[in-house]
Amino acid sequence: MRVVAGGTLVYRGFMALSGELALGPTPAVVFQIILGILLLLGLWTPVAGALLAILELFHLFTLTGDPWIHILLLTLGVSLALLGPGCCSIDARLFGWKRIDIRDRNH
Repeated sequence: MRVVAGGTLVYRGFMALSGELALGPTPAVVFQIILGILLLLGLWTPVAGALLAILELFHLFTLTGDPWIHILLLTLGVSLALLGPGCCSIDARLFGWKRIDIRDRNH
């Protein structure tokens, strides 16, 4: 999920900077590229996912055109904010991979 969301953000950001896609002002596009890089690396994933959800919610209501890419990225942002980065990420290396052990009630 991180790779798909991050790669899409970086790709769409560079498309917007080249003038082929309208995504708003340049600082917002650069912010989108930075979020994509953070997601690709798996660094601060819950924060980046929450910011992605907010950004895509803003894009959903302000940009014209097909809304489905924004709905998809909004959903991925919320999912990443709740699930975290996974085992192959910088977050997992820095803070450890979180694992929940459910014990049997008999013990």
